[in-house]
Amino acid sequence: MVDYQLRQREYLLEISRAMTSSLDLPSVLRMIIQYAVEMLRGQAGFIALRQEDGSFRVQASYGLHSGALPFFAPLLTDIPPWTDPIGWMIPDLEMRLSMVAATLGLGLRQVVALPMVMQGELIGVIYVFRSRGGAFSANDRQVLASFADQAAIAVHNARLYQQVMEEKRLLSAIIENSADGIMILDRHCRIRVFNRALVKLTGWPAEEAIGQPCYRVLALRDRQGEDICRTRCPLMQPEGRLYVEGNVQRDGKAIAVGISYSPLYDDEGRLVSIIANVRDITAFREAEEMKSTFISIISHELKSPVALIKGYADTLRREDAHWDEKTLRESLDVIVEESDRLNQLIDNLLDASRLQAGALKLEFSYLRIDKLAEKEVEKFRTQSKEHLFAVDFPPDLPLVRGDSERLRQVLDNLLSNAIKYSPQGGLIKVGGWADEDWVYVYVSDEGIGIPKEEQERIFERFYRAESALTPRTRGAGLGLYLCKAVVEAHGGKIWVESEPGKGAKFIFKLPRV
Repeated sequence: MVDYQLRQREYLLEISRAMTSSLDLPSVLRMIIQYAVEMLRGQAGFIALRQEDGSFRVQASYGLHSGALPFFAPLLTDIPPWTDPIGWMIPDLEMRLSMVAATLGLGLRQVVALPMVMQGELIGVIYVFRSRGGAFSANDRQVLASFADQAAIAVHNARLYQQVMEEKRLLSAIIENSADGIMILDRHCRIRVFNRALVKLTGWPAEEAIGQPCYRVLALRDRQGEDICRTRCPLMQPEGRLYVEGNVQRDGKAIAVGISYSPLYDDEGRLVSIIANVRDITAFREAEEMKSTFISIISHELKSPVALIKGYADTLRREDAHWDEKTLRESLDVIVEESDRLNQLIDNLLDASRLQAGALKLEFSYLRIDKLAEKEVEKFRTQSKEHLFAVDFPPDLPLVRGDSERLRQVLDNLLSNAIKYSPQGGLIKVGGWADEDWVYVYVSDEGIGIPKEEQERIFERFYRAESALTPRTRGAGLGLYLCKAVVEAHGGKIWVESEPGKGAKFIFKLPRV
């Protein structure tokens, strides 16, 4: 008996060592069932664990061929819950074993099954079978109970470990796939985690960034080029907001970012790590700049016609003056012209607002874009004596399907710009052609031209190309933005061909009928 107890203790110690050195649940369970069968002088056994749906499935076995395990399913049904620890028993267990043994031709005659319980919950059952010898004794059950306790602890630990690993993988996936840049720093501000968004934002590969000081990777600078990380890092300030904004350089381009820092402390108040959330605020900065530009331009553009209208109106209503008919007509012409200009500006602002809201509606019909262009040219001929106008369309230009009023607005803006940016006069030409799929229309001038680097941006809202004429030229930077929106709403495209000093040629294409 002393030798038996000594071997039992050795087996349990061996199992305990395996449990502390490995969290591989299948291997630990196989060791437990092997030692349990050997200690009880059995010939076979298995461990069945409870699944999420409440059923039981064999997870480890000893002395049984894997192909025979499905035939033991009758022993895994009607397993009672853990409500009566003293009277817990699987009903008709030996009868079920005899049926399975007869089916498989095995000489298994005796069976003992003990529950694996953890925190009051039945998580599995250990089965040991004998083909010879007497029935299992109370001592055998006590020995098996020790193995069942060890198995329950092993399952519990392995499941906790699996849960922790799954949560870690989930957290890593969230960090890695976050739209914002996320990095985790140690207490010395060296990078431990560097996600994909930061790789894209900074150009640093993650494997090179990890281990580096964050100031070296970010190299954050303000608008004056001062190194913020070395001079005004919020982590180095005794008190203050843990947020900073600055520019990160990527491929020679400045990207505006805002960084929020969240320090993590242990129970004793010592800094453990820092989580930094890095957000690209370039679009926000551009929106702020656009807002300032909008206020500046609109206040100027609204103020000019209003001042002229008020000035002429005040002059005409003077009681001490008697104006001749010519002066009256010229003054009223200025008032009407400036009122039209003011109305056009308001219409453009409303259209831009509708575009942002996705509410710009088009009324389609079949139309001759060449005839529409000719009418617009005739209107502008009377507005400029310094320019010559020419129209060049083939006689068989196909029809297009479009909104005549909106397309007239496109031509109106292009012709107005052609006059505006060729103050010395010259030829303004409107023409077009067609191929199998598209009808093309162009408006060209002989003015100051547009630099290559600005040719994409001129179609942005409120953007005005920099030139010597910009301060003197009226406009809110909405005309080309609206042209682009209208043409694209028709399924077309607009672009410019230009060189500084050699004029500009705006071309748009529409699907032909």
